Amino acid sequence: MRKGWGQGEGRLAGLDDLLSQVAHELKRIYERYQIHSALDQVEKRLGSIVDQERRTLAGLRGARPDIEEREELLNRLPDKLSEAVERLVAYDFEDPAARSELKELLSLLEEIRRLEHYLRKEGSLFRGHTPLSFQEAQDLLERVEGLRRLEAQLSSSHVEEVDMELLHRLLGSDACRDMDGVARMEALLEEAGYIVRDGGRFELTPRGLRRIGQMALRDIYHKLAREGIGRHPIPRRGSQERATEESRPHVQGEPLHLNMIQTLRNALLREGRLPLRIHPGDFAVYESDHTTWAATVLLLDMSWSMSWEGRFAAAKKVALAMESLIRSHYPRDYFAIVGFFTRAVELKPRDLPEATWNMSDPFTNLQDGLHLAAELLERSPGRNQQMIVITDGQPTAYCRQGRLYCEWPLSFGGISRRAAEETLKEAGRVTRKGIKINTFMLDDSPVLKGFVDEMTRINRGRAFYTRPDRLGEYLLVDYVSRKRKKI
Repeated sequence: MRKGWGQGEGRLAGLDDLLSQVAHELKRIYERYQIHSALDQVEKRLGSIVDQERRTLAGLRGARPDIEEREELLNRLPDKLSEAVERLVAYDFEDPAARSELKELLSLLEEIRRLEHYLRKEGSLFRGHTPLSFQEAQDLLERVEGLRRLEAQLSSSHVEEVDMELLHRLLGSDACRDMDGVARMEALLEEAGYIVRDGGRFELTPRGLRRIGQMALRDIYHKLAREGIGRHPIPRRGSQERATEESRPHVQGEPLHLNMIQTLRNALLREGRLPLRIHPGDFAVYESDHTTWAATVLLLDMSWSMSWEGRFAAAKKVALAMESLIRSHYPRDYFAIVGFFTRAVELKPRDLPEATWNMSDPFTNLQDGLHLAAELLERSPGRNQQMIVITDGQPTAYCRQGRLYCEWPLSFGGISRRAAEETLKEAGRVTRKGIKINTFMLDDSPVLKGFVDEMTRINRGRAFYTRPDRLGEYLLVDYVSRKRKKI
């Protein structure tokens, strides 16, 4: 709904496209018009009223004792236009024409105040050269305020709150047609069962969550197919097998998953006549993938620094893809997600789409994350247990005897010594439980690399240094390649 749908001429615009139109129109106004001169017309009119009253007072000088006092009041009017007009409200004009003119000017007082307020707050935005009269400036302000209201309505993502009449008046019929398309998207998503309305907001349904995971998985594998990323070789473990359509010559001692058609074809090609005599060398067997059951916890860094360079968005996409991959291809595997910032929490798949980095708790407590992940793996005992850590930084928080401790690094890019020590101790406890830790690092600074290398040495796991845009390819390929080895 925000980004639109499709490409080319048949593309449906989204809310972001409409917001872009609003921003473009505001920019056009700011770059074309010069609004500071809009009050000049009113100032000249007020000056004319005051000058006319001064001339009348000059003719009465000497005839009345209060003339000099009145002249002094006119000479000391405030510089601010609205305040000058207000000061003259209590003034008793001697000149009838000036009194009548001031009454007309008083009817514009609220508009004068509005323009003055706007000039004080946002007058610097207008960088154009086209001058405006007072009335033209009022009309333009009304348009700008309408665009701002429209911007707020579109930003809220609540389609029903968008004022269609205002949209048509400010952006035209094409924008209304685009907005109708957005509204249809919302209705279609709801009818398809991807979202459900909960009060004033929408929430993803389990079906919607599965769809997002499938799309994340598809995007990553599509990129893999296009770029041809290699796999990480590992020893084969486990006994479960999955047959493929490919075949190969049989090797003595291996399971005999016989491909009868290929076996007979081999014999016929060798003999060239009937009846066929089948030799051991004719046997062809189906290739199979040996798979292993595994229990995995994905540890997702949710500290503040993950907001940089699209790191958290990439990590979250990988988490969704991993959950979808395991549910659809390896349903016997155990998979859980732990998010860690100042503390660690378990994340359910339904929490992932709205999960984000945590600004209010900006520290990195990997130790608590490892501890919680180990507890989750205890629920699923087995030989193949692993943790996958996605992070961009070293630990800056830790727990000891139930108490939380936080410490900033000694210098920018430096190390938080106690947090690092406690985290390495936790990595040692995890290692003694037979759990492997694979760390995917999104930062390769020397200090961070040193910490990860030490944790990898203790655990005898592996560390990968990668970028956010390559994270999904490396992580999913690594997971699948460790699950199967073709024989």
